[in-house]
Formats: sequence, C-alpha cells, structure tokens
Amino acid sequence: TLLEDILMREKITHFDHERIPERVVHARGAAAHGVFEVYESQQRLTMAAPFQDPAVKTPVFVRFSTVAGSRGSTDTPRDVRGFAVKFYTPDGIWDLVGNNMPVFFIQDANKFPDLIHAVKPEPHNEIPQAQSAHDTFWDFVSLTPESAHMLMWLMSDRAIPRSFATMEGFGVHTFRLVNAEGMSRLVKFHWKPVKGVCSLVWEEAQLISGKDPDFNRRDLYESIERGDYPEYELGFQVVEETDEHKFGFDLLDATKIIPEELVPVIKVGKLTLNRNPDNFFAETEQVAFHTGHVIPGIDFTNDPLLQGRLFSYIDTQLRRVGPNFHELPINRSLRPVDNNQRDGFARTIINKGKVSYFPNSLGGGCPMHSPTAAAFRSVQPKEASGPKVRERSPSFADHFSQATQFWNSMSDWEKDHIAAAFAFELNQVVDEPVRARTMNEILVNIHRDLANMVSRATGIVVAPVGTPDDPTPSAPTPAGPLNRDAASLKSPALSMDKPPPSIAGRKVAILLADGANADEVEAAIAALVEAALVPETIGPTAGSVQAAGKAIKVNRAAANAPSVVYDAVVVPGGVAGRLATMTLAQRFLHEAYRHGKPIAVAEDARGLLQAAQVPADAEGLATGNGAALVSRLVEHLRRHRFPRRVPALEPS
Repeated sequence: TLLEDILMREKITHFDHERIPERVVHARGAAAHGVFEVYESQQRLTMAAPFQDPAVKTPVFVRFSTVAGSRGSTDTPRDVRGFAVKFYTPDGIWDLVGNNMPVFFIQDANKFPDLIHAVKPEPHNEIPQAQSAHDTFWDFVSLTPESAHMLMWLMSDRAIPRSFATMEGFGVHTFRLVNAEGMSRLVKFHWKPVKGVCSLVWEEAQLISGKDPDFNRRDLYESIERGDYPEYELGFQVVEETDEHKFGFDLLDATKIIPEELVPVIKVGKLTLNRNPDNFFAETEQVAFHTGHVIPGIDFTNDPLLQGRLFSYIDTQLRRVGPNFHELPINRSLRPVDNNQRDGFARTIINKGKVSYFPNSLGGGCPMHSPTAAAFRSVQPKEASGPKVRERSPSFADHFSQATQFWNSMSDWEKDHIAAAFAFELNQVVDEPVRARTMNEILVNIHRDLANMVSRATGIVVAPVGTPDDPTPSAPTPAGPLNRDAASLKSPALSMDKPPPSIAGRKVAILLADGANADEVEAAIAALVEAALVPETIGPTAGSVQAAGKAIKVNRAAANAPSVVYDAVVVPGGVAGRLATMTLAQRFLHEAYRHGKPIAVAEDARGLLQAAQVPADAEGLATGNGAALVSRLVEHLRRHRFPRRVPALEPS
C-alpha cells in the first residue's frame, strides 16, 4: 500500500470525516415525512399559509427524539420527547419545535445550560447515560422550585410513551397568531394523536432498553412501511390579548399550562406521516430546526425561555452543520431565499451577479425589505417602560399550584406510578441533603400524599406539619380561576386513564409449539389482521412448528421475542402442555401479566398460567377457544392496559 494510492486515500479520508457533531440535547431521534391539511380556513385567526386552504397539502418533516441521551442511547428512558415539525410552506420554512410535555423545567433561558449539565452524565465519570436518576439532577431541581410542575409530567407515564404515534405534542410556549389585518391573538399549539395517548410501564421500559433499544424508532419505521400512518390533529388554544391576564398565572411562563377546561383546544387540521426517510444521516441527522423559523401569520411573545431559544437554536445549527445549513435538501425552503448572503462553509447554491450587499441598485434590491412584499413582520409591541433588571416578574412566582393540580387529576394507578417513579429516582441519589430537600421543599409542597408515598418507598423522612423543616412555597399564590383553591383543583384532560380511540398497529404474540391447532391459529391470525392488529407467531425455534402433519410458520424464535415488545399474547389450544415446561414461555406470560397486558389462553392452558404465576382471575385475562377468545382479547386491547394488576410501589 502506497500513499500514491489516491483511491484508497480518498475513501479513508471521507470515512474519517463522515460524522458531524451530535446535538447537545435531542441527539437520539427518528423522523418521517408527511403532510398537513387544515380542516377549514383559519384566515380569521392567522394568515399563515398552512391554515388557509383545505385543498392544500403542506409538506412536513417531523423528528421525534429523547433529550438527555446520546445518539447511541436507548429509545425508552424516562425522559422528555422532542416533537419537532418542519412545515415547507410557500412563504418559507416554519419550525414548530416542541415536546411531548406542555411545560418545561425552567422559566428563562439563563438556566438552560445548568439544567442540561445537571441531567447529563456527571462530568467526573460520564455516568449515568440517558438518566435523571442521579445526584446532580436532583440537586439542581431541589434548588429550583419552578421545576415542580415539569417533574410531575416527567415522573408520570408520559415520560415513557408506547410509541411516537401514541404521544401528544406541544409547542410549550405561548405564541401569536396574526391575521391579514394585523390583529394578534395568543395561542398554544397542541398535537393530539389520533390513536390516543398510551404509555409503557416503568419495568417494561427498562427491559425494552436491553431487549430492543430501537423500540420506538423501529415501530415508527415499520408502521409507515405497512401503511399504518401515524396521525395527529393540530389544536389551537386561542386567547384574546385582552384576556391575557385573567388566569391568575402568566401565559408567558413556560412552566404553566392553560387547562383545557378553561380554554378548549380547537382542532384545526391533521398531520399524517406517510413516508420514511431515504437516508437517515442526510435527513434525520442533518435536519436543522430553529424556533426563529416562522412565516407571516405566526409571531413570538416575550416568553423569556422562548427568547433564549431564538438565539440558541441558530447558534447550535451553525456549530453542527455550518452557516449554510438551510441549503441542505432536507432544510431547503420551497420559496427561493430573498437575501444577499454569499459564501460560507458548504455553500451549495451558485448565485450569479456582482451584488452581495444591501442596499443596492445593481441587483434589484432585496425584496424582503419591500413594504408590499409578503415577508414576515413582527406585531407592533405595546409601549413599555421601566428599569432594566435581571429578575422574574411576580406573576411567575407560583411554582406549585399546577403541580398539585396535575396530582389531583390523576387516577389511583397513575398516582401509584408517579410516586414509584419519584422513589426509583431518589433511591439512586446518594447525597442525603439532596434527598431530604427534594422531599421537604418540593414534594411536600406539591401534595403531602405524594410525599408520604415516596417516603415509605425511600425512607426519606417527611418533616411534621408546622415544623421549621416543613416549608411553604416561597411566594404567595396569585388569585385567579386556576390557582384559587388549588389544593382541590383538577383537570380531567391531564389523566391518561381512558381507553384509546384506536388500537390499530398493536403487536400481538401467538405462542406456538408442536401440537398446535392449525385451524385455530390461522383463524386467530385472520381475526387479528381484520382488527388492524399485527400478529406474530413465536415458536421454540425459528422455522415452523408441526400441527397434525401441517407446518405452521414461526415469525420469531422465543429466545429473540421478548414479551416487552408486544402489546398482548395469545396461547391457542394444543400447546400449553409443552409451553408449561419452557422457562421462556413462563417468563413471557408472567411479564405480560406484570405489565398489565391482555392475555388470551385456550381452555387447556390453566396449568401454564399456574406455572407462569398468572392468577386465574386476573383482570384482562381471557380463557376459551376459537373466535370468541380472540374477540375478547381485542376488547381487552381497547383498554390498552390493566395497570391495577400489580401496584408499582409493590416490591417485585
């Protein structure tokens, strides 16, 4: 091998330079192409192009992501999920860069580096990966009471979604809608999944991380490939500017929601993801979102966290993909760019002519500066005066009312899961003052029942009422319809304790062995497919099993088919005796039981249930034969899970 081998040198050189810096946050992602269609014109509210004509399909590219982990981390940690949508409109790119939770940990961008440094692996040993269950995170949030509301979302099952197709999305901040007359209204953006909101349970999510770390990514890809397109309805919560201050909390505070009972979500259109990327790196990895990418009809507010993001996102993309990131195909606007910018790293557009400045008379000027051009213009701000101070408004001072409201809105099993999540996290914290501070300055102020439940599972002492160690919130609660009598306030929209509107695409395992009833198995598969479910046969080995001289194809071998990647399980007739002696089959059924999944077994499988330690009277367990058995399974799946089977705080 010689240095003059230019072909080898160029190949290796390209290989050495194939990576770009991964995102500081949201590094692990998956994405898809799709379209957005408005139901009816919203021109009364906004002049934004996607909301004008129901006959127009606006192309979109959507990237989902976890926040804390690196590119190589797992899909199912307890974490926030990014939900970023790039609209390719005739007026340019609009990036709606949100999360699957409607609030955030902090109220202004100055604390964002501290938050991320705290939740990321600790700098002395780079441990742990993609987890908040360690000292530095809980040290930070225990000293940051504004994080209380977000902690409730993070410790709920919202932080471990079943799939990207069954999680909500939110714009988080309050934005503005602006119509052609220049009238402005405040708005919160919501993405409502057509399949409903469904999650995993924590033990299941942990097991999936080892069994299939690409679980959510794989589900998204396979769903689109088989035509089961993820769909979301876009909703507006619209508030007239004259009503901005009537709620008793500040609409510009990113740690607050507007309860849907106070301002209903108006569904205005549907997003459909219908095409997978052709190349992960060129599209999913190189896509560059920026909260500052808006179009006429959308505008910002003075939300201090949003204002910081308007700087940070563009700064990040310059670091990752260079100053011409907007010229990459996945980031390119449908509308030609009207500016006089030239040069820079990775320039792909070749501009003709001598002009690269403004103003000019030699290149036709710059259309974006024309008062008649359809360019973005900010809403005229109201007059404001006063001293410049680095302080938060008193209207941002209530940190616990909405956290309490979240707790009050949960069902019994949701509260159990939340308390178990706090217990899991705090049991990983070594520093005793951090543990005590989280308990007595955060959890106690959210709800004493929550504090007591976590105390029993962690041994952290709850300070008695009325003692110096039992603090009250640091600021008084402003009066208003939200936080007046917050201790008893509820918002039913926050609870996930409701059946999903669709179960299409759920995966059902059919456990097989030699001796299976072939007719029953084939009928079960047909019935599951008819119900828009995805059945997979699982046998002791790959290949097939024998049923009265007839071979039944096996989709996956038992050793490669963990229960945690399925939503339900069927045991047909004729196989229970053999399965009862197989440890993998016993474990499969026991885990399905523990994780609340529907189980359907033939009449001859009672011995198998006993071997798998599945109670014969378990909720969501169906026994029988033939079509009736599959029918009962489908009905049970329509409830998603049976989470009351095994209390989350009960030791395994």
